Amino acid sequence: MKQSVKIIGGKFRGKKLSFPDIDGLRPTPSRIRETLFNWLMHSIQGARCLDAYAGSGALGLEAHSRGAQQVILIEKNAIAYKQLTKLVNEFHDTTIQVIHHEAIKYLQSSPPPFDIIFLDPPFAAEDYAFIIGLIETQQSLHPGGLLYIESPSDITLNPAHWLPLKSKQAGQVHYGLYQFIRP
Repeated sequence: MKQSVKIIGGKFRGKKLSFPDIDGLRPTPSRIRETLFNWLMHSIQGARCLDAYAGSGALGLEAHSRGAQQVILIEKNAIAYKQLTKLVNEFHDTTIQVIHHEAIKYLQSSPPPFDIIFLDPPFAAEDYAFIIGLIETQQSLHPGGLLYIESPSDITLNPAHWLPLKSKQAGQVHYGLYQFIRP
């Protein structure tokens, strides 16, 4: 596999994450990850994190490297899942779990709430409004929990449930961090 990204901070800084060439799989670029994890620097330590569309694993494994207590990587593509499993086995750490499933079905199964959810699906593949609504109704985040979203266009979330904290744009990618609130 010639495609790879590196973990940019924390305990595993510099570790290469190889990923397969799959349509729609586009790892979060290092400069966006650096900005995101600067935003999360006071929240990531000890957090329970969900990388809902893991792909290369860059977001979830970066969170692990920076001190997340538990990271769950969800990936529905069998080839990407197999590669993620191989990568995670290299960490020799049971606090990282890879699940071969669809993110929507996983969230519908009502897992215990997370502290941070990374939502970065293939841009053409998912209905953002549906999955964000699912996170709200399933209470997939603790009150005060954080949702990171990457999308091809600016997204407006329901102000009754979400407090926008940070947002930026890099080229065609819009990304932002939101805090879950209950009305």
